Amino acid sequence: MTRRFGDRARLAVEVGEVWPPPPALATGDLRTVDLWAGGTWLTTFDNTAYVPSFTHYIRIDAEQVRRRDIRPCPFPGHSPEEVCRLLYAELVGESDFPWQFRLMDWGPTTDDVTCFAYLNGDELVLTLVRREDNPSPEDQAKVVVAKSWRMSS
Repeated sequence: MTRRFGDRARLAVEVGEVWPPPPALATGDLRTVDLWAGGTWLTTFDNTAYVPSFTHYIRIDAEQVRRRDIRPCPFPGHSPEEVCRLLYAELVGESDFPWQFRLMDWGPTTDDVTCFAYLNGDELVLTLVRREDNPSPEDQAKVVVAKSWRMSS
């Protein structure tokens, strides 16, 4: 049975069946995990996660967001899509600058997606782009913007 946490239109994690399926020696630690943001399925390349590590990384990011330890928009006046493309171009060019805005670096399951997070005033903005060697060529240039959230003080 799959359990969904969140809203696919914004941000959601769906935890599914144990992998490999029984009767193998399954401890339940390896599961199908699907991520959604802005209505887009993100885990098209690898959706199997070692749940203890995966949830550990989610907790780290959730705490960072709760502390409001998120940098302000690096390129004010640009759309979220443009901000994502500019940060990604610098990341590919091996600049350290974009690393200040990385989020959702949750192990192999998220290796084919790069997420940048920043504050635009009171709003948390998440943008995601697939890495260049993604097996789905139509998704390579697509930037996904998750709806922003108002951050309370």
